Amino acid sequence: MNSPDGYPLVTMEITRRVMTNIEKPEGTRAPMGQLVRMREYPSATFRDVTAPNADTLYTTAWLDVGQEPWVLSLPDAQDRYYLFPMLDGWTEVFQVPGKRTTGTGPQTYAITGPGWKGTLPEGVKEYKSPTAMVWLLGRIYCTGTPEDYAAVHKLQDEISLVPLSAYGKPYIPPPGKVDPSIDMKTAVRDQVNALSADEYFDLLAKLLANNPPAAADKPILEKMAKIGIVPGQPFDRSKLAPAAHEAFSLVPKIANEKIMLWVKEGIVEGDMKLENGWLFTTKTGNYGVNYLQRALITAIGLGANRPQDAVYPTSEGPSAISSYTGEKKYVMHFNKGELPPAQGFWSLTMYDKDYFFVSNPLNRYSISPRQNLKANADGSVDLYIQNENPGPDQESNWLPAPKDKFILMMRLYWPKEKDPSILDGSWKIPQVRAVE
Repeated sequence: MNSPDGYPLVTMEITRRVMTNIEKPEGTRAPMGQLVRMREYPSATFRDVTAPNADTLYTTAWLDVGQEPWVLSLPDAQDRYYLFPMLDGWTEVFQVPGKRTTGTGPQTYAITGPGWKGTLPEGVKEYKSPTAMVWLLGRIYCTGTPEDYAAVHKLQDEISLVPLSAYGKPYIPPPGKVDPSIDMKTAVRDQVNALSADEYFDLLAKLLANNPPAAADKPILEKMAKIGIVPGQPFDRSKLAPAAHEAFSLVPKIANEKIMLWVKEGIVEGDMKLENGWLFTTKTGNYGVNYLQRALITAIGLGANRPQDAVYPTSEGPSAISSYTGEKKYVMHFNKGELPPAQGFWSLTMYDKDYFFVSNPLNRYSISPRQNLKANADGSVDLYIQNENPGPDQESNWLPAPKDKFILMMRLYWPKEKDPSILDGSWKIPQVRAVE
């Protein structure tokens, strides 16, 4: 038994504590049961979250559906692309209303917890969460112009989230309670990695009571019970043989190393793909018993969508042994008709070596068809990835780079499922090539 199995649930809990430890919604945080409505894209000075995006505005919330269901009402989005993934405590996307799946008309859902039985008001559809902990991670497409910001803000303001007992009545959410003992400075991943084995397994046992794993996880639960990890009961290491004590205290460290190794091992196993310098996976959002993949995505991309909703190829250099640098100029070339095949949208984002936006004179952090990309005479499209402005003729196709190391991330939202498709490998991402 090693702890990648419990890592996602423990990480989700620490994330939830940090993101909800506030009196009223502000920035990227809001109390339990209240919506965060992100109003604009972050600037190059933003440091709250790594790998931010400049394509969709987040509307998010953390819920406890263990006591009673919560009702989410989504207004008519008038054909605008959006998705509202719902994640359980194990990072499983259990439902995802939105344009791809349920269309953009008005829709209302009751998110119910494990074992809930009852009747719902007319017109309210039940979405069963396997766990009491739920993270809503709504994303609404927005071009970032003043007009489009205003349209999306109106939409965000019409989204409502209330406990079932308050549905259809006036509801004012209570202020959140701030817990001064919660560490609001240290990154969540570092907080999880710093837990002692006792703290880690004690928290895991506590969380298991209201956040049961799937039926397929029964063998793991049985193994956990043998070493004293029982849902809802404090973890007691005194039941372990003396020799096991020392081994046990090393478990979180070994597990963390094993998780990070999976990036490379996952390529061999086929869970991760490395193609033309781009690393990506189509195994996200629904993991079954693939505990290492679930744990790795928790560590490097918490809140990942199902592949049918989004794929995020990332490249740190033109090949496995070289990194991108602003000292060189690069071109990404797409043959005619071979731009990224996505029905929602696609974009290419520039990050510095720490996965933050790069300051530049155009305030352009990503490039996509929103820039009215210019095609070459033969219909192909070149993207210019470099530090200096390539001049007025090519500026529409320019993705500004920093002077030093950088990382590229492509986003394909609602990727096409039939040829050409990144999902089945019938579309390949072109390599980013250095220009001499």
